[in-house]
Formats: sequence, structure tokens, C-alpha cells
Amino acid sequence: MVIAVIGCGRIAQNAHFPALSKVEGLRIKYACDLIIEKAQAMKEKYEMVENVITDYKIALADPEVEAVFVLTPNFAHYTVTMDALRADKHVFCEKPVTVNYALSKEMADEANARGKILNIGVCNRYHKSVEMLREMNERGEFGNIYHVYCSFRSHRSIPGLGGAFTTKAESGGGVLIDWGVHFFDLILYILGAPELKTLTCNSYNEMAKDIKSYTYKSMWAEDTMDPEGTNDVDDMITGFIRTSSSSISFNGAWAQNIGHNEMFIDFMGDKGGARLAYGKKFTFYSGDTLESFEPEYDIPNMYLCEDEAFFESCRTGEKNRSHIDNILNSMLLLDTLYQSAERGEEIRL
Repeated sequence: MVIAVIGCGRIAQNAHFPALSKVEGLRIKYACDLIIEKAQAMKEKYEMVENVITDYKIALADPEVEAVFVLTPNFAHYTVTMDALRADKHVFCEKPVTVNYALSKEMADEANARGKILNIGVCNRYHKSVEMLREMNERGEFGNIYHVYCSFRSHRSIPGLGGAFTTKAESGGGVLIDWGVHFFDLILYILGAPELKTLTCNSYNEMAKDIKSYTYKSMWAEDTMDPEGTNDVDDMITGFIRTSSSSISFNGAWAQNIGHNEMFIDFMGDKGGARLAYGKKFTFYSGDTLESFEPEYDIPNMYLCEDEAFFESCRTGEKNRSHIDNILNSMLLLDTLYQSAERGEEIRL
């Protein structure tokens, strides 16, 4: 297959290029980035990259290119993906789909109207722990999962403060759309895509209202920090969700004045429960024997798994677990939580 990679920033460098380099028979005809040095660095590191460009429309105009990877900042996902679909390309677009549900739905409609595959980078659906928990739920090992508690909290680690991460016009939001998209999507996937009923949410921007005086323990994307920039997104979020099966409560924080990183999800069933350490393994607790166990298993590269699944869908036309049609509910959830926080009220769907 011949592809183009549009956007050669962190997610491309750290996840997708290393994964794509392991896919047999793949040609990356174009690596594209507005900062030409980033694309050139990928060409120098990976022999499979053939050309370096700054204008992605060059790749879209090439009939040999069958599919594109859209690995740009959030705000560009919609425009680049829609252009690619209209150019008759299959598309893999990183999470979040885009900055809100309405635009995400437009992307889905365009892909389906043109008969093209549009997959979203919800990599956790290919994480072995998540796959196992979903299978255990399907087999009834939890009994009835009546509640899920979700925590994605960190100690003073707002990413790229003042830059794109904390500028709503570019990112679409803060910790909820950055970290929450992963947590909520894997929860809905494990639960079997329940219908959303009601949602309520409070959001806060408290820790770095004065960018220049903010002190931090760590900072992802520190090279994009701008002391003169913008911070108009949520750094902490909390709320409650009712679905057709389980209720979900959550707390998320890029930054908190508590010196712990608390990244886990609890699945509470009447026959058993499990705590998933995010990105790692889980412990299952039996309600019958009162014993706990940690299964032994390897965790393959989830980025390689999702990329290979995308190529398989392009070949067969079959919609897999990360197809846009299966992700829209996650975007609806995020969008509605933001609306609830803005209105200060519960929203019924």
C-alpha cells in the first residue's frame, strides 16, 4: 500500500512512524509537515519515506497514494481529513476526531457517502488489557457492571502551557479532550457501547490562570510553552454519566496540588470487579472466592495493531473497532460534557 503521512510531530515521531516501519509492503511516498525539518528528520530516520513536502495537497493529488495518516494538531483534523476523503483517499485520523461532535459527524457522513474507510486513533481499543476486559465482560465474568469509576489525574503537568494544548481554538479543550477521550472511549468499548442517557460535568481552569507564575513537576511538549500565550481550557474535570447499562463517575486533572499520578479505571460488577492501571495491566477481584489475580500476558504494540487493522480495512472495506461510526458516541460524550460544564446543568440525551 502507498500512503502519505500528514503531520510529523510527536505522535508521528513517537508512535506511528515506529509502527509503520514494521508493516511489510508499505510505501510512505510522502512525509508532510509545515515545518520541513520535522518531515526531513523522518525521511532520514526511515528509509521507507520517499519524499518530503510541506503542502499536503501534493500528496492528495497523487493517484498512487491510497491512504493518508492525519497526525496534525486537533484543529486541523477536520480540514485535512475532509480534503483527503474528497480526493478519494482512505484516512486514518488521530484522536480526537476533531474539536467537536458536529464536525466529527460531518467527517463520518463524508466517509460513508464516498465509501472510504475513516479510522480514528483510539489506540486503547487495541491494548491487550482492554481487549481482555471486554471479552471478560462479554462472558459475564463481572456479572452486571453497575458502575465504573475513572481517574486520570496528575501532579502539575499541564502540557505545553500557553501553546496549542491550552488554546481552545486549536485543541478544542483541555484535559477532557486530551486524556479523557482515551479513558471514556475504552470504557464505552469494554461496556459494549451502551446508550448515553444523562451527563453532568464541572470543569475548572485554576492551576495556571497566571501562566508566568505557574510552577510544574513535569511538562509534556515543554518546547511549545509560551509564557505570553493562552490558557483558556480545562485543567480539571469531574462529573457523572448515566448510560443504558452502567453509571460512570470521573475525576481528571492535568494538574493538582496532590503529589500523585492517579491513572486508573475501576469496573464494579456484582460478580467481580477489576482495576485497570491505565496503559498497563489489570487486577481482577472475584466476588465468589474473594481472591484477586493478575493475568499473565504480553502487551503488543497497540499502535502497530491499530495501523495494521486500518490497512486491512482499506483492503476489505470492512469497518473495524476504530472506524468513525464506532467512535462517534465517544465524541458525543465529550461534547455534551463540555456543554454541561458551560451551562452548569445536567443534560439529557
